[in-house]
Order: sequence, then C-alpha cells, then structure tokens
Amino acid sequence: MKYLSIAVSLLLLSACSMPLLALAQQEPAADGPPPRAMEGPPPGLPPFLRDMDLSEAQQDKIFAATYAQAPLLREQEKIAFKAHEQLRALAGSSAYDDAKASALASTAAQAMAKISLQQARLEQQLLAVLTPEQRQRAQQRQDSRPGPRRRQ
Repeated sequence: MKYLSIAVSLLLLSACSMPLLALAQQEPAADGPPPRAMEGPPPGLPPFLRDMDLSEAQQDKIFAATYAQAPLLREQEKIAFKAHEQLRALAGSSAYDDAKASALASTAAQAMAKISLQQARLEQQLLAVLTPEQRQRAQQRQDSRPGPRRRQ
C-alpha cells in the first residue's frame, strides 16, 4: 500500500510539472516589432471606399487596379530602401563622396516620387469606377476627415 501511495504521488508530481517544463523550454521573445507579413498594398479597400455599396463588377475592377500596381510599388520601394541604406553607409564611412551621396539621394527621391505618382493614378482609376453618387459620397467622406489631405 505504501508503494502504491508513493507511485501515485510521483505520477501526480510528474503530471503537474509537465507544463512548467514546457514553459521553461520556450524561446525568448524577439526584440522589436513583429515583421510585416507581406510588402505591397494593404488588404481590403482603400479607406474612402469602405462601407460603400459596390457592385461585384466594381469590386473586381478595384481589385484588379489595386493589385496590378503592386509589382511597380514593390520595385520602387526596394530601390528607395537600397538607396537610403547606401546613403547611410556612405555617411558613416571615412570615404564620403558628396557627388555619390547626391546621386543616392536623388535615386531615393525619384523612387518616392514614382510611388506617389502611382498612388495618385490608382486613386483616379478607383474614382473612375464609381458612380457619380458614390464619387460624391467619397468626396464628402474625404472632406470630413481631418488631416493634411483636407481641402481648405
């Protein structure tokens, strides 16, 4: 009977210690924010099109226009990132060259300009898909938002 009691106690003790063992073997949390899942356009509709009654054909056109620009945006983002990275490395090196730094800054600026232009084109394409009533609602929604895009 004494051996049975000891066996049951050991079994119970090992069962209770298993969760603690699992916690002890967990990997420590990485520092910093979690990585982005994917580059490119965010999922879903742009904010000015949310809660709008869109037909299936309109949704398809918006989807096609939004995701057609993803490769161009990704390419320009990579160019801008690499130029900024090289510019930071050049600024910290002993072999600083002002002409090279100027060229890198210009490359980054051109990539950002292309991104801005593509976003403006996309917004125009999306507005062209809407009916006049939907365009008016989108304009009212945009005018009511605070921020730098608000028209004075």
